[in-house]
Formats: sequence, structure tokens, C-alpha cells
Amino acid sequence: MLKFLSKVRIEFNALDPRIASCMEFLAQYNARPKSPTQVARYRPSAAPTITVTFVNGVEETFNGTSPAPKKIRNLILETEQLFREAGEK
Repeated sequence: MLKFLSKVRIEFNALDPRIASCMEFLAQYNARPKSPTQVARYRPSAAPTITVTFVNGVEETFNGTSPAPKKIRNLILETEQLFREAGEK
């Protein structure tokens, strides 16, 4: 799972009350780390974001305030399924 990711970057302000989704995603992702994770804990006046980079260089950024981490993970898994169907190893 999540083996087609080359990098994960999570950016948030540690004092922002909207970081629950980012923190939950970080906890779930760190349970099975496969690629480098960058965490930027100080990001003033900006919404929390989760940026994933796939092995082919494509980056996708998610709003870290509203979607549930499970939804983000499912979107990543759907993209990985497209990689498998295209013959990526």
C-alpha cells in the first residue's frame, strides 16, 4: 500500500485548530512509512495541506482541513491502481 509515493509533505500551523485531518493522516502514514516524509509545523495564516509526490513525479495537493484522511488515502490508492493497470511495477 502507498508504494507508488516517492515523497509526502504535510504543512500546517501547529496552533491552527483545523489540523486534525493532517495529524490523523500523518499518524496513519507513519504507521507504514515507505517514502520520505517532510513535516512543516509552522505555516502562518495558510490552510493545512498534504502534498504527495508519485514515483513518476506527479504531485497532488490535498486540503488538510476538510477531507477525512481515509478519503485522501482512498484517492491515493485509486491513483496507484491506475499505475498498476498501466503496467508500473
